Amino acid sequence: MSIHMTTRPMSRILIVENEDATRHALKTLLERHAYRVEEAASLDAAQALAPQTFDLVICDLRLAGEDGTQMLALSAPTPVLVMTDHASLRKAVVALKEGAVDCITKPLDDDEVVTTVARVSGSPGPARDASPPGVPSGMIGECAAMQCVYERIRKTAPADVTVLVQGESGTGKELVARALHRQSRRAKAPLICVNCAAIPETLIESELFGHEKGAFTGANSARTGLVEAADGGTLFLDEIGELPLDAQARLLRVLQEGEIRRIGSVETRYVDVRLIAATHRDLQSLSRSGEFRLDLYYRLNVMQIDLPPLRERDDDILAIAKILLERACARHARPGLRLSRAARRDILGYAWPGNVRELENALERGVILAEGHLIHPDDLGLPSERASRATPPSAEPPHSSDDEASLDDDLSLEDYFQHFVLEHQAQMSETELAQKLGISRKCLWERRQRLGIPRKKQPRRMA
Repeated sequence: MSIHMTTRPMSRILIVENEDATRHALKTLLERHAYRVEEAASLDAAQALAPQTFDLVICDLRLAGEDGTQMLALSAPTPVLVMTDHASLRKAVVALKEGAVDCITKPLDDDEVVTTVARVSGSPGPARDASPPGVPSGMIGECAAMQCVYERIRKTAPADVTVLVQGESGTGKELVARALHRQSRRAKAPLICVNCAAIPETLIESELFGHEKGAFTGANSARTGLVEAADGGTLFLDEIGELPLDAQARLLRVLQEGEIRRIGSVETRYVDVRLIAATHRDLQSLSRSGEFRLDLYYRLNVMQIDLPPLRERDDDILAIAKILLERACARHARPGLRLSRAARRDILGYAWPGNVRELENALERGVILAEGHLIHPDDLGLPSERASRATPPSAEPPHSSDDEASLDDDLSLEDYFQHFVLEHQAQMSETELAQKLGISRKCLWERRQRLGIPRKKQPRRMA
């Protein structure tokens, strides 16, 4: 599932983003795919670079003290791809209506960015090595359980029915929603993603269904709801089990009749929205306790897609780790970092209660903390009292060509480290040992303590 660069004319892209880390990561990603990239941290800086001469402008809608939609006029006739977070989705819809070619949401997904940029700039997209047909962009894994997910997505996407995605937190439910949208007849219309758990209960109805001016204290102007903003496209409601009962009743009306009514309005509006809902909770159990409407559950569960937890995907874990590690290395400008054999063994043996999201966080820590060119178990920072599982012998990390090409990959806590220190500590100082091992003196001391390797006492000199 690795991505490689294809031969193509080098498109010139201008990134307008005031956050240095995001701008740098995006520039690094696009340059890896053979684009020529220039950066600007403000509208003035972007204008000085003559944005109309570029092939594509990528602009954040929320620049520091500036309105990113102004780039649409400044860049014409160059197409503008806008970036936004969930809090600015309404602004993104306005930008699309004013001429933006597409919108990508933060946090940015590497595969989605590359695929979208390739499509809107007219250049070929990234090619995937040995990818089975029908694997959605951004999703990784070839185990039997994931093959069932891909097949369900392929059959369900064009049917335009309501979908309920179930899976533990961190399994990639939003990726499924994006894949369903991309493969549907609504692909060119907006995809609006909403995390129901992230919006205060007092604001959820206003956010989803909108309100009229004066409908309540603080409603100084009318506002379009996110359901209405998704008209013609797809609405993804993540953690729908957290939706209050009043909002559930309104949502049921949308699914049954296609009707919405803004808070404080007597006017009924009609919308054409495909709903994809996701949850990690058992909605049937919630309905029995009165926390979730049973009639809404039946309306949602026209088609169900179940995502397997990472601990049930033994065949995929290292492949996923490899790709996530490449992305983290690119974000932090640390190319070439690899997992030691001991780190891979720990990754396979850990139960990953936080699933892919937890794995991604662990690898991010590893990239930041690693000394030298290998990431070791202590760099990953997994819990000491970890929810571990027995790793069958067949699941031991295989010897890859990378392992055979470098003995350094045997620098595990159990073997090479211990052997090297015991063999050389009589002739080398602690500083020299650490330098040879490619780690800090502090790290050397910590690993001595963990493995019970005492420092060899130097002979005392006679006065």
